[in-house]
Amino acid sequence: MRDFSQDHRWLSINTATVRKSRGVDVPLTQIIDACAERGIRAISPWRDQVAAVGLDVISKQVRQHGLELSGYCRGGMFPAVGADALKTARDDNRRAVDEARELNAKCLVLVVGGLPGALAGKALHKDIALARSQVHDGIAELVDYAKSVQMPLAIEPLHPMYAADRACVNTMEQALDICDELDPEKSGAIGVAVDVYHVWWDPKLQAQIERAGKSRLLAFHACDWLTPTSDLLNDRGMMGDGVIDIPRIRGWVEAQGFAG
Repeated sequence: MRDFSQDHRWLSINTATVRKSRGVDVPLTQIIDACAERGIRAISPWRDQVAAVGLDVISKQVRQHGLELSGYCRGGMFPAVGADALKTARDDNRRAVDEARELNAKCLVLVVGGLPGALAGKALHKDIALARSQVHDGIAELVDYAKSVQMPLAIEPLHPMYAADRACVNTMEQALDICDELDPEKSGAIGVAVDVYHVWWDPKLQAQIERAGKSRLLAFHACDWLTPTSDLLNDRGMMGDGVIDIPRIRGWVEAQGFAG
C-alpha cells in the first residue's frame, strides 16, 4: 500500500469532524482556509455548513484554494409519512445533487434515513421494511436525475445501531443490491461509500468490497472504533486508537483499484 505518512495529497477531511472547537461552531470558510494552509487538498463538507455561509461563497473559496471535494454530505433521509413529506424529501435530494454539482464534488453521499420521526425521538411507525422500500424508491428516482447532471451517488451503509433513526441500509450487501438493480451496467452513476466505522464488523465485508469493484467504490472513510464506546454518534477514535484493522480493510479497497 501507499505510504501517506508524509504525503497529504490523498487526505480528505470530512468537515463534520472539525465543525467545533472548544464547543464553539467553526465556520466552514475558516475550516477551508485551515486545510489549505496545511497542505490538505481535499474536503468533504456538509450541507448545513455550506448553507450557513452560502453555496456561492464556498464554491468560490474552494476554487480559489484549488481544493477538491472528495464527496458532499449528505443526501438521503428518504423515508417519510404521506405523499407530501415524501415529495419534500425527494425535492431536497435533487437540491443536494445540484449543490454537489456546483461544488464539483466527486459524489453525493447518501445517508438514507430510518424510521420517520425516530431521529427527533418519536418514530411515527415501526415498519422498517416500508422504510427500506421508500429508500429504494427514492434512490431509484434520484439516480436518473443525478445521471443527467453527471453526479455519482454513494450509498453509505451505517452501523446497525443507526438503523432506527439514521440509515436502514446497514450492510454493504444491502447497498450493493440497490446499486446492482438500478445500475446493472456498473456505469459509475451509483456506488457505495465504505466507512470502516460502520462496516468493520461485517463478516461479508471483504467479499462485498470485491463484489463492488472499482466502479462502485466511490469513497473510503477512516476512523476507529473505541472500546468502550460511550456515545453512539460522536465517540469515534483517531486511526490506530481503536480495534478496527484499518490497513487490512484499506488493502481490500485498494486491491479493487480505489485510489482515493
